[in-house]
Amino acid sequence: MGRLTSHHVVNIADLRRLAKRRLPRVVFDYIDGGADAEVTLRENCRVFDTVTFRPRCAVATAACDLRTTVLGTTLEMPLLLGPVGSTRMFYPRGESAAACAAGQAGTVYTLSTLSGSAMEDVSAASKGPVWFQLYLVGGHDVARVGIERARKAGFSALVVTIDTPVAGMRERDVRDGTKELLTRNPWKMLPFIPQFLARPRWLAGFLGDGGLMTFPNVLLSDGPMKYADVGTALEQSMTSWQDLRWIRDAWKGPIVVKGVHTGDDARRAIDEGAAAIVVSNHGGRQLDGVAPTLRVLPEVVAAVNGQAEVLMDGGIRRGSDIAKALCLGARAVLIGPPHGSRAHAQAARVRLHGGPGSFLHRYPHGLARSVAAPHTTCTCQVSCPSSRSRST
Repeated sequence: MGRLTSHHVVNIADLRRLAKRRLPRVVFDYIDGGADAEVTLRENCRVFDTVTFRPRCAVATAACDLRTTVLGTTLEMPLLLGPVGSTRMFYPRGESAAACAAGQAGTVYTLSTLSGSAMEDVSAASKGPVWFQLYLVGGHDVARVGIERARKAGFSALVVTIDTPVAGMRERDVRDGTKELLTRNPWKMLPFIPQFLARPRWLAGFLGDGGLMTFPNVLLSDGPMKYADVGTALEQSMTSWQDLRWIRDAWKGPIVVKGVHTGDDARRAIDEGAAAIVVSNHGGRQLDGVAPTLRVLPEVVAAVNGQAEVLMDGGIRRGSDIAKALCLGARAVLIGPPHGSRAHAQAARVRLHGGPGSFLHRYPHGLARSVAAPHTTCTCQVSCPSSRSRST
């Protein structure tokens, strides 16, 4: 895909359509899909439509300063790139490309444990802050090695995901033949091969990048964890509150707990030493039927009561969505699966007037319009069902 002009891509939906045209069905559905009936997946996005602005007009507006601080680090915008597993499957060395884009944009890149690129390479690719997201796949000893590698590589925060006791039931993956393709049995794979042959440019890049990736940040006794083993490994490696204690001692730096849905869990995370909390339902990819993150954000903010920083992800598609999240108490947002992961992975693929970093600026432009268009001094009020209006 060549350089794209602005009229080809103006929003996330446009990027989604381009990705669907470029990627094999099984790859696209992995990044685009959710658990079971995908109710939570849809609600994460739809809930933003139920939140409305209450602008104050006829007020002179100076230039909006969108900078913020997260864990003591100044960022150019209240938007971070959240962890997206298997990014290298979407684009060769996609993690490094996305980290570079985040650094150019002046924000955080978060590397997933289940990435296809070594953490040292990804850290070196970014000029900005990088965080490492931790799963306990492979066991505690393997995790300790990963924690120490992340510390030495310059990662400034550790993101501990707590909402994946088992892998979600993603029905699209079943229909697309994910299980059969990972068997490496030609007869079982055969019915699902045509989807790859229909995307020759992706296939050439995939094979040129080494084919099916392993996980170099999960070093087992026989080498990096194989891709086919990840489902079983996740089911054997759930993270408990007790685990946070030894993780904190091993890391000796700020801990971000990701996957908080309730005020009770938020208070427990603080008790266990969390410096920040990410209100997240894993993009609707783990447990279907849970509330959308924007709806539970005010409950978590109230429970935290200023004792930790509150971030959120899920359903962020426009700069105005960021404004709504900030008005309801979030310090910043992460883009991650499903919609953010489209943007996140495609930020490494789509060249928009000078490279992937240019794409990331669409979010802050939309945020600035949301707070400046009513001619306010970067102040907006939001009314949301079951919550009071707030200003930011």
